[in-house]
Amino acid sequence: MQITNTKTRKIEEFKPLSSREVKVYYCGPTVYNYAHIWNLKTFVVEDMVVKTLRFLGYNVKTVMNITDVDDKTIRDSMAAWEKLLDFTKKYTDIFLKDLSKLNITPADHIVPVTTLVPEMVRMIQTMINRKNAYLWEDWSIYFDVKSYKKYGNLAWIDMCNCNLKAWARVDNDEYDKENVADFVLWKSWKESDWENFWEEEFTINWDKNVLKWRPGWHIECSACNMKYHWAQIDIHMGWVDLIFPHHQNEIAQTEACTRKEFSKYWIHSGHITVDGKKMSKSLNNFYTLNDIEEKYSSYNKSVLYRAIRLGFLNAKYNSNIDFSFEKLESNINVINSIDELVKNINRQIETSENFAVVSRDFSDALQDYISEYMYYLEDDFNMPEAIVVFHNFIKFVNTGLRENLFSVWELSAINDMLRTFDQVLSIVDFEVLNEEDTPEEINQIFEKRNKAKTDKDFTLADKYREELISLWYKIIDSRDWSFLEKIN
Repeated sequence: MQITNTKTRKIEEFKPLSSREVKVYYCGPTVYNYAHIWNLKTFVVEDMVVKTLRFLGYNVKTVMNITDVDDKTIRDSMAAWEKLLDFTKKYTDIFLKDLSKLNITPADHIVPVTTLVPEMVRMIQTMINRKNAYLWEDWSIYFDVKSYKKYGNLAWIDMCNCNLKAWARVDNDEYDKENVADFVLWKSWKESDWENFWEEEFTINWDKNVLKWRPGWHIECSACNMKYHWAQIDIHMGWVDLIFPHHQNEIAQTEACTRKEFSKYWIHSGHITVDGKKMSKSLNNFYTLNDIEEKYSSYNKSVLYRAIRLGFLNAKYNSNIDFSFEKLESNINVINSIDELVKNINRQIETSENFAVVSRDFSDALQDYISEYMYYLEDDFNMPEAIVVFHNFIKFVNTGLRENLFSVWELSAINDMLRTFDQVLSIVDFEVLNEEDTPEEINQIFEKRNKAKTDKDFTLADKYREELISLWYKIIDSRDWSFLEKIN
């Protein structure tokens, strides 16, 4: 198994810290609004990584935080005149539903960071004791960047040339990527924080201090890892813009407490553009899953979600991708063709009288497909090539179905093979077999339309298509099949 490690900027062989389990952490969302497609693309990629590791036989244990207290959550909860935890619970629930829609397996532990205050306090006190943190005159506690000699390694920042000034410190949760500064661990209370504060005790220079404070953003992830994974983890994931300052700060404060390497491997997903442009509200191309659902309200929701997922997977995880509705609609056609393939396989199982044993050539073909699929998964999660293998398998199956080459047992093996591919892809839905049968009247119109199309009487074919639409059925044409879909 090969992985591109952000820390070394090299492709490395994956060697877990323990043979018993692989510890994986991914930064969860800040729950102050709906997740946009950039967020969701990152979580699809991370889901693919975890599913690949499990597919390859690793015992993976996962943790994800939910940032339910920071500058933005406090600001927007106050603007909405809602209590912070009521406000963030609402958006947490929406986020988890979005994950479910995209067939993302939730982490083993999903942790609101407001539940981690004791862990944060212990870590901060440790850093104070070791002179890695200090109380400043604004009554906030800061991490002393110069006290950690390896600061900047993940982000490849040359600390000798960054001109860090002794008084440079930042108390904002997020700040400019060029701004190397002491960062806040525990923020002193301001009136703008409203009722959102904790009264915790810290011992500083032998004096006990109890004040109204709240945690900084970076310490939250370190405390979450410390509680559920302890000192060291195998893989830390997130999107590329978190490398600095967030992930760099995580490393500094965690390793200051543990004196051990925090994460062995770092995996970061790339950016997403929309029609070749940076996603932004001012350009009106800032989409949430809800926005896409509304635009495609007449489409089957399961098909739509799986098409979105396929689009996010059809590029290397650490490369940038471009989202467009044209590409989404192309992927919708792909998903529809997969659904129809599943139906056709099972129709043949029900009607076939060929009960011959599975042939050696057939078994060898399936073994070749799965071996090639695993080869690309192990090649730094090379999903584009793995998906090509999946499509080649679909072509193989379609050819055999048209020529009636498969026995019942081979068709059953094909179903199992699709499930095997789908352990990582999560784009095949066998629930389509439970859909209601199409009324005979509709099937007859559909057959007339197909005959008219074969006869190249396109005017008549279009007439039957419009008639079907009026009856709430639409025709999906692909290269190999034409099929009906009920309009929801």
